[in-house]
Amino acid sequence: MARPQRSLRHEYELYVDEEIENYKESIPRSALLSIGDEAVARLGSGDQVLLTELLLCDEVNQIIFKRLRLPSYETWRRKRLKIAKELRRPEHWGLTADHVAVRAMSQTSEGRVLVAGEAEEGSALFLAANGCQVTSVHRESETLARVMQAANDVGLAERVRAVAADLTTFEPDAPLTAVICTPAAFAGLNMKARRRAIEVLQSATADGGVHLVQTLAGAGGRRKSPSLDELRTRYRGWSITVDEAPLGGLNTLVARKEIA
Repeated sequence: MARPQRSLRHEYELYVDEEIENYKESIPRSALLSIGDEAVARLGSGDQVLLTELLLCDEVNQIIFKRLRLPSYETWRRKRLKIAKELRRPEHWGLTADHVAVRAMSQTSEGRVLVAGEAEEGSALFLAANGCQVTSVHRESETLARVMQAANDVGLAERVRAVAADLTTFEPDAPLTAVICTPAAFAGLNMKARRRAIEVLQSATADGGVHLVQTLAGAGGRRKSPSLDELRTRYRGWSITVDEAPLGGLNTLVARKEIA
């Protein structure tokens, strides 16, 4: 089940709360008590206000808000939308127009995307910035930690999930709209393990969903990586197109699951 998206207004309120709390923690207790005294004086100068703890806390927060010169909602919103627009550009993540993640985005609408074997965070964050719920699967926990840190830095952590696993043990827990598999996803897997992994991903993919599977040109056999012929066999019954690269490059099989 997809996680609900927070409104910009709610995100702004969380931003303000965090900035104020960080400020409170950064100053000595004596300084915080001084702000409290100022809040009491302000409230006491009004028309017979019932001084409650909640009212006092709110007044303290208002004083800190002004001291920090935090932006208004409209100012913050304009900046946030400008940043969001920039994050949706593939170039921001160092991706070209023909990158596999960019092609996946053009092949499917917002939805759940699995990125398997990708060592860089650019693909996952580009897809998340464009509204997808992304699961990044990789064997190395350090790689996943880097992905999650990068997602947190740009406010996309709620749209990215990192799973330390390989395709022999991972099973999606919700229908997928797109799957990206780079050659690293199949590293070390024999043909039987590759077949089972692909079958699991196919079963978890919704009708109309798309798989983009990359493999090294000339791969197969002892190299423990699926060849294009093997992939064509695995995706029999799907709508398939293939971009073949020169020897040593990356072939990309694009397969769309037929709508039943």
